[in-house]
Parts: sequence; structure tokens; C-alpha cells
Amino acid sequence: MTSDQAPVRLERDGDVAVVVLDHPPLNLFDQAVFAGLEDVVEQLRELTGPGAPDRARAVLVEARGKVVSGGVDVALFSAIAEGEDAAQHGAVLWRRLLRITQAVEDLPVPTVFAAHGLTLTAAFELALACDLLLASERASFGLVERVVGLSPSMGGPQRLAERAGPARAKELVYTGKRYPAATLERWDVVTEVLPEDGFSDAVHDYVRDLAAGPTLAHAVTKRLVTTAVRDGVRAADDLTPALSGALFGSADLRAAVAGFLREGPGKATFDGR
Repeated sequence: MTSDQAPVRLERDGDVAVVVLDHPPLNLFDQAVFAGLEDVVEQLRELTGPGAPDRARAVLVEARGKVVSGGVDVALFSAIAEGEDAAQHGAVLWRRLLRITQAVEDLPVPTVFAAHGLTLTAAFELALACDLLLASERASFGLVERVVGLSPSMGGPQRLAERAGPARAKELVYTGKRYPAATLERWDVVTEVLPEDGFSDAVHDYVRDLAAGPTLAHAVTKRLVTTAVRDGVRAADDLTPALSGALFGSADLRAAVAGFLREGPGKATFDGR
């Protein structure tokens, strides 16, 4: 899906691949949005691969409209619950959506989610799959699946537990409350709260700066942090020699080291090779 009318589409801002959710009026996650995300994720795999021409060196996920998303279209759940083999079809849905979450997590470049307003259920879970979550002062977040008797199942609870700890994850899901960005920043769920005025420009500047950095090194950092959180620090230690050692063979490192010795710090430029 690449037309301007697609509910999910991919745009470019220089070295940044921008995933745009644009499904008015509430950007509800329905079959069209899920299919669009699957399509875009496949494109991102190709665009962010090390041999890709015109490689994207960072990914930004943002939404159009007054809200980021009002959540999932509940009609989708109704169709499953009222049909035959409901449990089996429910499991199929969650496996499908978890593949999207995991694919976003596995991208080898920095990923950033921008939340300018209300961000509920699947949109929040997608945000938690990204490396960083930037929010405007008026943004709010919720996993409100309790109202329909569900547990969030696109990976949200477990990723909240990674960021905020198990008690906070349970609180947020059990209560089904909406939480302001400032609260979730204190809980280490939101990376940074930015002013509402100029939010979009500030986000794009932020992500362009990441894309201009040593993205090969960022990929190593991403792998080591994820491994440490999920498998332990020693497991990350075991990966470090090979992953970080390979950076010495990169053009980016060689040029940056030579430039540092010649001109001092802060002058290096990187192109992801």
C-alpha cells in the first residue's frame, strides 16, 4: 500500500523511513490497517537491510489526525467471538499481530514512535515495539482491553514489564486507565515529552539526527540491550566481541577514528557503511 489513500503508508524524510497511520476519523486498527502494517513491515525489512539501495537509516512511526488511535475496531473481535472455533481464530489473530510487533523490533536501525495525542490499545503496543517513544504534552496512553474482556495481546504487557517493571505493567492493564505522557515518562515507558507546539518538527529533527549517526554501531547497541534484558547480561557479553569487533571493519569507524585524530571530536559524518 503506497497510495495517499492507504490507511498505512510509507514516506521518506531523507534517510528516515516514515510509517504514516492515516485512517480517519479515529485511526482505528482494523483489517485494512493490519494488512497495511504487514505490507509496510516487509518494505522496511528491504529498505533497512545493509545492502539496500537508498537505505533508510532510521524509522519513524507517526499518525495523522487529532488522535494517534482510538484503538482496535471492536467489530473485528465480535466477528471472531461469534464465529465457529473462536479460540482458534483468536490465536491466529494474535500470532499474526505479534509477527508485526516482532518485525518492528527486529529492524536493524533506530525506530521511534511519535504520539501527538490519544494512543490506545494496538497503537500503544506498536509504540512499545519501537526503540524510543516521543510524546507531546497532551498525549495520553491506555491499554483498555478490559472493557471487552481481553488482555492486550499484541505484546503490550510484556513490553511494558520490560520498561516499567511487572507491577506497573499489571496496574496499567488491570485498571484500563488512560495515563498522561508525563506519568509514563516517569515510569520509563515514554522516552521524552516534548512541547505540543512544534511537536512534529521536533520529532523529525530528533529522528534525522539518529539517522545521521553511526547506525551500524546503533544496530550493535540495539542487539546487546535486547539480549541483556531478555537473556541476561552475560549473554550480551558473549555477543559483544563479534558484534563490536566487526565495527572495526566498517568505513564509518575508520573514517571517524581518522577524523578524530586529525580534527578532534564531533566532526565525523557517517553513511552506514
